[in-house]
Amino acid sequence: MNDKTLTTNQGAVIELSSLEHRTESPDAPVVYFTPEISPEAMVEMYKKLDWTPTGKVAVKLSTGEPPASNYLSPSLIKDVVKLVDGTIVECNTAYGGSRVATEEHYQVAKGHGFTDIAPFQIQDEEGSLIIPIEGGTRLKENYVGKDFPDYDSYLILSHFKGHVMAGFGGAIKNISIGLASSEGKCLLHTGGLSHTTMQGGEQIAFLESMGDAAKSVSDYLGHGERIVYINVMNRLSIDCDCDGHPAEPEIGDVGILASHDPVALDQACLDLVWVSEGNKTFVDRVNQRQGIKTIENAEAIGLGVRKYQLVNISK
Repeated sequence: MNDKTLTTNQGAVIELSSLEHRTESPDAPVVYFTPEISPEAMVEMYKKLDWTPTGKVAVKLSTGEPPASNYLSPSLIKDVVKLVDGTIVECNTAYGGSRVATEEHYQVAKGHGFTDIAPFQIQDEEGSLIIPIEGGTRLKENYVGKDFPDYDSYLILSHFKGHVMAGFGGAIKNISIGLASSEGKCLLHTGGLSHTTMQGGEQIAFLESMGDAAKSVSDYLGHGERIVYINVMNRLSIDCDCDGHPAEPEIGDVGILASHDPVALDQACLDLVWVSEGNKTFVDRVNQRQGIKTIENAEAIGLGVRKYQLVNISK
């Protein structure tokens, strides 16, 4: 091991100089990296963030669509969830499947093992709460779950992967689409045209709306003061955890990354995908969906920055 390379979970050696947005500037946000994917590593990465949550803590993740999606395993995350005394939170979908209705969604959470490790709540069970978006490109308001403000601090646990519409999904998607109520999901997918249907929107409007909505969440929580992010780069399918029959991954597991900056974090994950063996299908998915527009807009409106310092904690 040396200061010029990192080794992934599957043993691939990556030149740090090949990571396009990595910088040594002390002004750039830090993204922590470890190749280990384990409950112990999740806790270690969380501690590296040196963040003390206040009040009631929500842990946002995807419960995953049955029967075989690549959601984060409860056994992987349980220790860090317990460490923060967190309640796992989700919102219903707006596109059918097993999580579109509250009662069924609770059953999915139970079936996937999340209710065994922590309290669980669907935040839009009783509808939506509208929060303002300051300086958004497409949207002026965001519809989150009505119970979103019941929590003082948010730990965002994201499985980094591809996505059939957005190109990729990570921290930005998890706090935009993920924290949006069913109405909010419609609003985002249509670029602000409707909160009752997901049809009729333009692709770029959808992508930019995600950054807009994510910024509203970050602003509400003090722009990083009451929210932090961990991305897990395993089971790197081109399909999202909302797909119950995802394509098999062609990229080997990479590791866990964490940051206070969701833009830097997602960009670091993308940079690692871009230099990984077997990445063609994943890269094609991102490019075909113009997924980079999401992260470009997120930076432009002030959610975070794409340049990052990478700190390898396994050294």
